[in-house]
Parts: sequence; structure tokens; C-alpha cells
Amino acid sequence: MRPRLFLRRCGDGPAVFVILIVGFIVIGMVLWLQVNYGPPIWVHILLFGPLTIILSLATLRWFKGILIAMQYRHNAREGRLSD
Repeated sequence: MRPRLFLRRCGDGPAVFVILIVGFIVIGMVLWLQVNYGPPIWVHILLFGPLTIILSLATLRWFKGILIAMQYRHNAREGRLSD
């Protein structure tokens, strides 16, 4: 019998991790900058808008690879509750 190959899907998991981690980092930097220097809102938009996009795009593929590798390592299958 030939083994079946399963398509590994990670769904929205990587996006959730990226939103939580990048959001924590960026909001922390926004609060630090506001408390210490008090710049106008356009400075925040100019600095942290592109930073958020760059960090999100840089880490999304990495988190997706990690989650798919974990599924493969732990032999996760769709619709299986127990062995």
C-alpha cells in the first residue's frame, strides 16, 4: 500500500502569532517614544507604519515554516482526535 501524502496547512496560526508579537514590539516602541519625546502623530505614522509592514512581512514566512514543521514532526492530521 502506497503512503498518502497530506497537504500541510497551517491556517491563520502564523498570522495570529505575527500580529501578537509584532504588535507588542511596535506598540511598546510607540509608547516609549510618546512618553519620552512626545512627537506629533505624523512622526508616529511615518516611523511605525512602514516598520509594522516590514516586520510583519519578514516574520510571516518564518512563523508559517515553523508551524508546518511542527505539524510534520508531530504527525498532525486533519480531523483526527486520537490514535
